[in-house]
Amino acid sequence: MKIGISTASLFGKYFTEDTFDIIRDIGANSVEVFFATFSEYEEDFAKLLLDKKGDINIRSIHALTNQFEPEIFNISPRTRNDAFKVATRVVTSGEILGAKYYTFHGATLLKKIKYVFDYPKLAERVNALIDVCEEHHIELCYENVHWAYFSTPEYFKNLKSYCPRLRTCLDIKQAKQSKIDYIEFIKVMGDSIRNVHLCDYFDDGTLALPGKGSVDFVELFRALKDYGYDDTAMIEVYSRDYKDLSELKHSFDFLQECADKA
Repeated sequence: MKIGISTASLFGKYFTEDTFDIIRDIGANSVEVFFATFSEYEEDFAKLLLDKKGDINIRSIHALTNQFEPEIFNISPRTRNDAFKVATRVVTSGEILGAKYYTFHGATLLKKIKYVFDYPKLAERVNALIDVCEEHHIELCYENVHWAYFSTPEYFKNLKSYCPRLRTCLDIKQAKQSKIDYIEFIKVMGDSIRNVHLCDYFDDGTLALPGKGSVDFVELFRALKDYGYDDTAMIEVYSRDYKDLSELKHSFDFLQECADKA
C-alpha cells in the first residue's frame, strides 16, 4: 500500500498549483487533485498544473460536488446537459493531467424525508457519465458520503447491478459519519475499489490527522488487502485539522509505517 495526499488537505492554506512542492517535501509522490471552482475545470488550469507537478503522479481528480454533480440526476434535460458539459470539462482536464480516476459524490440528501431510489433511472445517468469518463481514459469512482445518495452499502449494492463498469472510492471518515463500520462498505465495494480517502477520528466522531485518533490503520490496510485492494490510499483531511506542515508530514510517515506493517 502506498500513501498519497489529496490537495484538498491543503485547501484554504495554499493554492492547488502551489501544493506539489509541499507534497513532494512531505515524501509523497502520488496525489489526488481537488478542483475547487469552475475556473479550475478549464484546460488552461490543467496545463498550469501539468507544468507545476514535476515528477508527482496525479492519480485522481475530485471536483466540488454541489457545483454540478447533483444536477446530473436532474429531471430537466436542459439542466442535465449543462451538468454533463461541466463534467466533461473536469474529465478533459483529468486526462491532460494523466489521472486515472474521477472521485464522484453525485446527488445529495437535501431533504429530511425517506428517499426511495429508482435505481434503473439513476444508473442511466451514471452510465452516461461513465461513457464520458471513458472517452477520456478515466474511470468513475463513486465515493461513499454521509450526506449523499451513496451513504449506505445497500445503495451501491443496488446500483452496481445496473452499472457494472462503476468503480468506488472508500472514505472511512464518511463511513463513520454515516454511523456504519467501514468494513461494511469494503465488503460491498469489493474489487471495484480504486481509491481510498484517509482521515482519523475519535469514537465520538471528532476528526483528526491520521495517527492522532482511534482508527487502527494497520487493520484497515489489511482489510483492504483481503478484499483485493493494495494500491494507493490518499490522506484527505481538512486544513483546520493541523496547524503546521510538520504535523502532516508526521501523519504521512505514520501511515506509511502502518502500510508497511500490513
